Amino acid sequence: MAKRKKSLSEYSTGQLVLYRFSKNKLAMFGVVLLAAMALVILLGPLVVPEESVSMMHIPERFSAPGENGFLFGSDEFGRDLFARILYGGRISLFCSLAVIAIAFVVGAIIGGAAGFFGGKVDSVLMRFIDILMAVPSALLAMAIITALGNGVWKLVVALAIGQIARFARTVRASVLTLRNMEYVEAAKCYGSSSMRIILKHILPNGIGPIIVSATLTLGQTILSISSMGYLGLGVASPTPEWGTIISENKVNLQDFPHLGLIPGICICLTVMAVNFIGDGLRDAFDPRTKN
Repeated sequence: MAKRKKSLSEYSTGQLVLYRFSKNKLAMFGVVLLAAMALVILLGPLVVPEESVSMMHIPERFSAPGENGFLFGSDEFGRDLFARILYGGRISLFCSLAVIAIAFVVGAIIGGAAGFFGGKVDSVLMRFIDILMAVPSALLAMAIITALGNGVWKLVVALAIGQIARFARTVRASVLTLRNMEYVEAAKCYGSSSMRIILKHILPNGIGPIIVSATLTLGQTILSISSMGYLGLGVASPTPEWGTIISENKVNLQDFPHLGLIPGICICLTVMAVNFIGDGLRDAFDPRTKN
């Protein structure tokens, strides 16, 4: 007997979101592209030894892509551009994930407490968020990095602080919408603690807008890390990072454009993939999306 195909009305909320997301071709292309880039970056050390990042070959400097055994060419010091881009991708991509994770956790705590408790707690916490939002996130990050000094984790902390306000406001809006729902009232009647209600009942049901915000912010964070590297903030040369690589070679871009084009293309492809995924998730979580 043939198995009956389930109708969309029989899907759970999570299954329906995955179904809508899987039907978005651009979103699936973004997933494949981002997964491929992450896999190459993770498996890079198996192909290219780490010492290749800083090893100089002065006689072979400014090699074109494919010359002298350099897949992407070499820079003014004869360093392998492919190795530097491969290892620099770890900072550009995975540090961006760390920024989002830190900003999400802190923002969720602040926004969840403000939205659930309301009153004075809401007023105090949201005034703190208003102060953060009064300063553009890029300028705030630059000020923090200047105060703390260069370093990968100092850059992560600085950018995370700049993104806390975004997540706090998103989480607060979700909590305000859900805190008076029947299942929340039932949890209160059963004696559940406020923290359990927020983590167990409110956040899981309002996670859609938060995930979309986190995904779209990830692309912006990748650009911010590259911009800071180009300006010499956070990740300093000779540590490889896509923005730093472009900055190191900016004097020679007119004569050797591949030194800037290749890392620039990596940045563009990564941000494009992340934005495709974010747009797909936004459409998937939107209940007004037509199936």
